[in-house]
Amino acid sequence: MKLPFVGQIPGRVVDERFLEHRRRSTSLGGIVAAIWALGLFEYHVWRQHVWNWELLSIPVAMAVVKLFAMAWYHFTD
Repeated sequence: MKLPFVGQIPGRVVDERFLEHRRRSTSLGGIVAAIWALGLFEYHVWRQHVWNWELLSIPVAMAVVKLFAMAWYHFTD
């Protein structure tokens, strides 16, 4: 399936592989960012004995959103 590329030259299309690669790379980027934030949180707790709740909120928010989305897709699909 090819989709027209909005705002580009007429006749140019976007392949579905491009959209799938963009989805996967965005997902991977989000996961890496959450793991990085969790690692920074643990570093601050272990080395500096400081609880930085803002860093912990990032992976927690990602987990909550992921679980909610999984439940939503399970019950609505």
